Amino acid sequence: MKGLTEDHLYLDYINQNADCVFPLHTSISLFLLSYCDCKTFRVFLVLPGDTASDAQPKDTVFPKDLDICFIKRCQLPLVVQSCCLPAVVKKNGRFCRAGLAVVLRHIVQKTYEADPSKEDILELLGFKKTCLKACAEVSGWTRLCEISIPQAVENFLSVSSDQVQSIPEEVLRFEKKLGEPVRVHNDDKIRRQKVQQQKTFVKEACKDVSSQEGRLAENLESSPAELELSLALSKLTVQKTPVAAKREPSHIRKMKTSELPLLEHVFAEGLYFTLADVVLFPCIHHFFGFSKKHQENLLRLPLISSWFQRVQEVPGIKRAAAKCNMQFLPHQGSVSLSDEHMQFICTASDEPQEEHEDTSFIGGPRPTMTKLMKSGIEATFSPHPCPNWTLDWDSLPAAVNPGEGKMSSDRAFRKQQQLNNMVALVKKLAKPGDKIVDFCSGGGHVGIVLAHVLPSCQVILVENKELSLARAEERSSVLGLDNIWFIQANMDYFKGNFNIGVALHACGVATDMVIERCVKAHAAFVISPCCYGFIQNTAKFAFPQSRQFKEVLSYKEHMILCRFADQTAAQLPPERRQIGKHCMGLVDLDRAWAVEKCNYSAQVISMEPETCSPKNNLIVGVPI
Repeated sequence: MKGLTEDHLYLDYINQNADCVFPLHTSISLFLLSYCDCKTFRVFLVLPGDTASDAQPKDTVFPKDLDICFIKRCQLPLVVQSCCLPAVVKKNGRFCRAGLAVVLRHIVQKTYEADPSKEDILELLGFKKTCLKACAEVSGWTRLCEISIPQAVENFLSVSSDQVQSIPEEVLRFEKKLGEPVRVHNDDKIRRQKVQQQKTFVKEACKDVSSQEGRLAENLESSPAELELSLALSKLTVQKTPVAAKREPSHIRKMKTSELPLLEHVFAEGLYFTLADVVLFPCIHHFFGFSKKHQENLLRLPLISSWFQRVQEVPGIKRAAAKCNMQFLPHQGSVSLSDEHMQFICTASDEPQEEHEDTSFIGGPRPTMTKLMKSGIEATFSPHPCPNWTLDWDSLPAAVNPGEGKMSSDRAFRKQQQLNNMVALVKKLAKPGDKIVDFCSGGGHVGIVLAHVLPSCQVILVENKELSLARAEERSSVLGLDNIWFIQANMDYFKGNFNIGVALHACGVATDMVIERCVKAHAAFVISPCCYGFIQNTAKFAFPQSRQFKEVLSYKEHMILCRFADQTAAQLPPERRQIGKHCMGLVDLDRAWAVEKCNYSAQVISMEPETCSPKNNLIVGVPI
């Protein structure tokens, strides 16, 4: 019997082919539901367009024990219409989780909550329950699993069978990952256990070397990674006793870490079977199946092939595949990579390439600031535009006050001062009926105040951290706010239209991501940057951004400004803080000038009083 509080899971449906539902995000989500044997969700497949398809989808590829409904896109709840699918919505329709990684992690957690005996399901989230938790914008591994490989395989499958294709670079990147050293908790201890295992193996093999010539060499070459496999199997069965309880001999304990053997990959993230394996398995299954049927020469991925065969032996994978009518492929054997592919694997990287060495580069902030000054570029701050900008906190409900959260009274007071600035600027821009999005909302300090003081506006909180967003929902429930939505998602998965974007202390390039999202929506924005030292070139952004700064500064010189922009803490000497504030102003001036080329008026303002935060800059942009 389905509970009254069941969540609704919405998945895109484009078409299906053999044992695959497109898009692959949907196939992956259905596969995990089958793996977890999860009945907590009511599943809706969203048909393309706003009219029902004449051809009813076949149910042969859908898990046999899932109750699946088909709906039109126009029937989606409003909050889901603002997000990319897959998405999960709570029964009240105001709290939405969007994006593949967020939704899959939620499925795992809900499965365990419904049946705490399923400890093996919770183990999918890995050590400290962080598997695929970091957002794709900052984690190359999450991006590879959540976006790159599903999209690459989907594109591969969509090409006509008579066209010759090469192995997608994203798949080759996964092959490269499987060849990299394994990093796990207690890495040093496990590697010492491996030394002991190897010595024991050699000792036992040597006993028979006189009677069977060459047996030792053969065993050494074909011996599996027994320690790694035993550790992996212990996790799969949630084994409570350690695999190797005996203490290593003293000569092994004294070995330097650099002398220890590297651990071998068993599963995608290393030794243990995790959610990443469940995500990647359907992708590689469909990739191998298509390749075998049309172009067998593509099966030249020895590490992925070994991983794939190993994952097929996991009991949960076998059960899930049977439910989804997935036919396992026979073992293909290992085929060596071509020289061209091997070269790519050796050089492929998820990280942006460093620029060439700048021989004229001089370190330190002063030479950089002087260089800008000679070109007529100095940090300038516009006056605060709101003379009556303080809120009457004593007259507001207690749940609006940031002091209701877990923070000291001094910090709560400074947070009030920060909110005074943000709210005053937003109130000056807002009109009745506007949608206001609080990006990187955290516990909702900004969004909740805005929803309370602007009841005619719709406020949307977008945050990747579930616990922070849950606290915000609790506070809004106490206040009885009905003009607020909560979306747990990476920023890229929010696609709704809005009028004003805000962000208080968006760290590093998160500030630039918020600005980019606002510009795409042609929305005004009020943003307080933070953590300038985390700014760096990414797949999306290259610094400096504005034409004026690019003509004067190199990337390294701009990074000097970013690093010293973090030197504004109250305990630092006044002169050092002044340099830090100046660097902050220059970095944000570059951002403001970059936005102006998009038909915006932009200015950099200091919060009042400046003591409310070491990061007291505000970037305000208004479309012209």
